[in-house]
Amino acid sequence: MGSNLKNAVIAFLVPLPSIFFYLSLLNHYHTSLNDGSVLSPLWAWCVYHPLLLANILFFFNVNVLFWLISHIQSSHWMIDLYWTVIPILLVYYYATHPFAQYNWQRSRIVITLTWVWSLRLTHNYFRREKWQWGAREDWRFTDMRGQYGKHWWWISFFSVYFSQQVFLIGVCLPFYIVHSVDKPLNVYDFVAVAVCLYGVAIAYFADTQLHEFVTRNNKFKELGKPMVPNLDRGLWCYSRHPNYFGEQLWWWGLVIFAWNLGNGWTFVGAFINSSCLAYVTVLVEQRMLKQQYRAEAYRLYQKTTSVWIPWFKSSAFANEVKKK
Repeated sequence: MGSNLKNAVIAFLVPLPSIFFYLSLLNHYHTSLNDGSVLSPLWAWCVYHPLLLANILFFFNVNVLFWLISHIQSSHWMIDLYWTVIPILLVYYYATHPFAQYNWQRSRIVITLTWVWSLRLTHNYFRREKWQWGAREDWRFTDMRGQYGKHWWWISFFSVYFSQQVFLIGVCLPFYIVHSVDKPLNVYDFVAVAVCLYGVAIAYFADTQLHEFVTRNNKFKELGKPMVPNLDRGLWCYSRHPNYFGEQLWWWGLVIFAWNLGNGWTFVGAFINSSCLAYVTVLVEQRMLKQQYRAEAYRLYQKTTSVWIPWFKSSAFANEVKKK
């Protein structure tokens, strides 16, 4: 079996333990309602603790199973792909849980938005990986593998997988709130929709512009021509990381849904995720500066262009142009 097909099969099979367990939970619950029987302690606990159950399923199905598979394959590629899938699984989990209560319209809006976000990010993942399953792992994991050496086997459990539980369960907390509070739609729901869609659109166009830039540079490299040192056109003219900005808008848009339902505390997930992405931004820029052919251009880019929030070029850009 080819590596691409093998990874595709693995990707489709890995979530099945959690899916089958949850379907079994629903079956036991509905059977008890129909025949008047009492749920066993295990199933009763699962029904009454939806948020804890989500964390337990994540721990065993992602943290443990993904981690074991990664060591068999010597690659942590799968967590990147499942960043686009786990939110879909979580939103349906919360929507179908026996104790869920919610406004039907708001639920369908949030589910639809999540599909739009997921399809956009999944498309970008496969486009970037040249339509291959697990062709490579994130460069940050590769760097850490070299940094930690023989200790990487256990450090990876926490840095690659357990950390994802904090991020993904955290940023998806608004899904839990949306399916826990039944309140009529109001204007703030439409504000949330606008922020989410605006974020997805910015991320899509930014990633498309980046993909086109990388594709052109790869062609120049193959032809032996000088590569363009830096992308500073389109959305990248106004922000050094417009794709990150768009992605953050999406998650903060979900927070508006939860805040509107009286649970503004869910901002903690988006805040932790944004803080982590700020650190990732530093790593990305350090990596850019290590590439000799683009270091000088990127230093100027840093001086003249906003980090995340799109904004006009600084006066330093005009001064640099005058010197040329």
